[in-house]
Amino acid sequence: MVLALQLAAVQISSTSRGVGVLGIVPLPRIAFFPRTAIRFEAPEPMKISELSPEYRQQPPHASLVTDLNKVVTDVESFATSASSPEKLAADLRRILANLASAASSSSFTEAFTVQIWRLGTRLWNAVVDRANSNALAGGPAALSAEAEIRQAAPELLLLAGIPDGVPSAAAKVASFFHRAGLAWLDLGRVDLASACFEKATPLVSAAATEEDRGVLLEINLARARAASDSGDQALAVALLSRSKSLAAASPEGAKSLAQGYLSIGEATLSRKYPNPAVEASSLFTEALDLCEKAASPSGATPKTPNIEGFKGRCLRFLALERLGAQDFEGVLRCIRVSRASMGLEEEHPSIGVMAMRAWIGSGNVAEAEKELETLMDNALATENVCVSAAEVYLAAAGPEVARKVLIALAARCRGGGAAAAVRVVKQVIDGGGGGTGRARAIAELVSDERVVALFDGPANSHDRGTMHALLWSCGTEHFHSKNYDTSADLIERSMLYVSRDEESRSRRADCFRVLSLCHMALQHLDRALEFINEAYKVEPNIKCAFLKVKIHLQKEEEDKAIEQMKTMVGCVDFNPEFLTLTAHEALACKSVRVAVASFTFLLGLYSAGRPMPMPEVAVLRNLIELLSRVPGTEAEILKYSRCAMQRMADLGVERFFGSGIVGVRELNWFADTSWNLGLTVSKEKKYNFGAEFFELAAEFFGSSNTECDGNRPNVCKALIMSVTAMLNAEELNNSPLSDSEIKKGVEMLSRAGKLLPLISPSVPVASDQLEANNFLYLHTFNSYQLFGRMGTPAYSQQLQLVKNFASSKACTPDHLLKFGVTASKGALPNLLVAEFALKASITTALASQSPNYRVISCALRKLACLAGLQDLNGSKSDAAYDVFRQAHQIVVGLRDGEYPAEEGQWLATTAWNMACLPARLRQAKVARKWMKMGLDLARHLDSMKERIPFMQKYFEDFQKMSGDEPDECSQEDGAPKISMSGSMSQTVLV
Repeated sequence: MVLALQLAAVQISSTSRGVGVLGIVPLPRIAFFPRTAIRFEAPEPMKISELSPEYRQQPPHASLVTDLNKVVTDVESFATSASSPEKLAADLRRILANLASAASSSSFTEAFTVQIWRLGTRLWNAVVDRANSNALAGGPAALSAEAEIRQAAPELLLLAGIPDGVPSAAAKVASFFHRAGLAWLDLGRVDLASACFEKATPLVSAAATEEDRGVLLEINLARARAASDSGDQALAVALLSRSKSLAAASPEGAKSLAQGYLSIGEATLSRKYPNPAVEASSLFTEALDLCEKAASPSGATPKTPNIEGFKGRCLRFLALERLGAQDFEGVLRCIRVSRASMGLEEEHPSIGVMAMRAWIGSGNVAEAEKELETLMDNALATENVCVSAAEVYLAAAGPEVARKVLIALAARCRGGGAAAAVRVVKQVIDGGGGGTGRARAIAELVSDERVVALFDGPANSHDRGTMHALLWSCGTEHFHSKNYDTSADLIERSMLYVSRDEESRSRRADCFRVLSLCHMALQHLDRALEFINEAYKVEPNIKCAFLKVKIHLQKEEEDKAIEQMKTMVGCVDFNPEFLTLTAHEALACKSVRVAVASFTFLLGLYSAGRPMPMPEVAVLRNLIELLSRVPGTEAEILKYSRCAMQRMADLGVERFFGSGIVGVRELNWFADTSWNLGLTVSKEKKYNFGAEFFELAAEFFGSSNTECDGNRPNVCKALIMSVTAMLNAEELNNSPLSDSEIKKGVEMLSRAGKLLPLISPSVPVASDQLEANNFLYLHTFNSYQLFGRMGTPAYSQQLQLVKNFASSKACTPDHLLKFGVTASKGALPNLLVAEFALKASITTALASQSPNYRVISCALRKLACLAGLQDLNGSKSDAAYDVFRQAHQIVVGLRDGEYPAEEGQWLATTAWNMACLPARLRQAKVARKWMKMGLDLARHLDSMKERIPFMQKYFEDFQKMSGDEPDECSQEDGAPKISMSGSMSQTVLV
């Protein structure tokens, strides 16, 4: 629409008079009326007395005439006068004010009026000369001053009055006001222009003469223009309608009025005023009707020349208006009328453009194509018009015809073929629909040899770059849409428009890199490697090296990827950020090894003051996290954990880990990870690593010096676990601890002992504090173990250590049982500790609300075995018998199955078997005592019921064989007694 409007707006031809500085057509110089027009009577003879100076009087308003004459002279001598237009305008304003004041107080004489008219006419002619001169070019202020000087001439004549001796004086003043108003319109001062027109209208409103009617028509047309410029289209149309009677007299008047209608119609069409009463189509129709009247005048009035051209212009604008209203049939009717009257030889290019658009709007693309071909054959159509029309046609016809249109444009546009090709391709790209079909059409279009040839030569470098940019943008758009095949095709075609000079090196490298990315996405990895190698040849940089690493990762070539990383680090434009990106890519490809290598390279780049993409602690954290995913990397994890510990010691906690909550989180992560790794490797029986990790965990947990630090209990636990892992490693590897390791363990336990109150239980053996009980036990147990490994015997210290633990709230029967078992083993057993621990275990278990008979039974067995090795009371048999007697007291009264069956069988069987040796040695009394204990234990155990008859019969037989002497052991120590009937009395447990 804008294009057609510009094409239709043909400049109206000016008159033969030159246009002045103010942009208006000035009037010719006005010759004042002849002096003989006014007759003077012969004067009477003067008296001698009247010749005296005191009798001479000045004419009225002589000073006004003098001042005006001086100003007019300055205006006339603009080439030599030093007065500025602003000063002249100010002087004229002052004179007009004085003249208006004088006119209000008294009437002017005829002689004065004639003088003012003579000076006013001189002023007008001087203004005309100034307007036609090129020496008065100035800014807006100077032009406004010149317009004010112009308006001063008719103002002087109007104030002086209309003399009777001047022919058509009123028409002249009105014409002066009209010209002054046009000057103000050209400067955009519609208010001042309207004021001039309103002063001129009453002077010729009577329209008494042909000249008055002509001037009044011009004023009405100018007023209509001013009203249109101010937005009052209704007033403009009313003024034009008022002028129809004035224009009817002559073809020139009709043409002028038609031009007025056309001008107002153009303004209405371009500005789209909201007033529905004013339609551009009606204004253009009125202009056409007036053209018809001017073309076929009645009577002998001559025909107005060039009316057909003006009529064609009206038809173009009417067609344009109909096109905007989407009345396509109306557009085509206007075009048919125009072509019938004008022919195709001199057809205005806008006709073809509007015809093509009308056919497109009506859905007839074939006729639109014919109109486009006709337009391209029109010699008056510029290359820009042809290309613009082609863009409109392509938007409607689709990309399929783009190649045909572009070839036609290449033949039509000799000088701007490259620019035309760029516009056509841009239209195809922007035509909507980003499918592969449109992209394929674009690729075929730009790869045609005839199209590529349009861009040859240095003069087309700009258009060549634009074409490359269009194809590049289209290709990247498809890349982001994951249409990698299409993107690669377009990017490869865009390289046809990239020269091989030095300036285009970076652009070519970018194309190769994008092509490599496209083929990587398509999993054409060998092809991608070829393109990135080409890019590296053109412009070796870090981007190309990084993409090589990425390709090797996708090809699962880890060794080549790591080797390429070394090349990447050596690039001139190397940035550590690319190592971070490499780590991310390696993790995406599930290549932990390459990710670890990238972080290792990155860790080696840290130095004081060097900016890095991430903190050093984050690199170490990522390394440890990645290595923990790979089995058998405990040594590497331990190395980087020690590195973190060393960096923390060198830089300080806050400087290494960071301040605030972030630093606390980082520190806790290292501490928790070391703890978890210690637990993991300990479960795998890698106790050497476990001891190291627990020691590191203690250091990380204890790195804060705050007294109220919540990590202090964790420090205690980690120290205890570290010593525990050391002792387990010694046992597993069967390699004694060195003196330095023993000393280190003692120091760690001593440090943990100071923190034990933080984890000690507040009530005895609560289930929710079982973990705290275990750590207190482990501290005591490890201390016991280390005391036993010192150079000098420490039996008393070990006994005191166990006694102290037994008196603590954390002590449990199970802990005491373990102490007893441990003390009874080894190359140097501590039997005192074993006896104390086992007896304390039994006593503590029996004192609980729910005795654990599994612990009690195990303790009884161990205690019985211990008593069999050493007679603690001076009699070997009595010590062991006391243990079994205590066991008998425990099992009496228990429910079936409450005492462990296997342990019960062991007690009964062992007691019975203890009689074997005395029986062989003919110690019948001792033998009967043990057999009796075994039989009594069996009677209280369900698992021994089947053996009781056998044992009973054997015991009776043994009594008969051994004689009838009384059984002393049955009468002593509260042993059970058997009655004649075989019943048994039981002792009462207290």
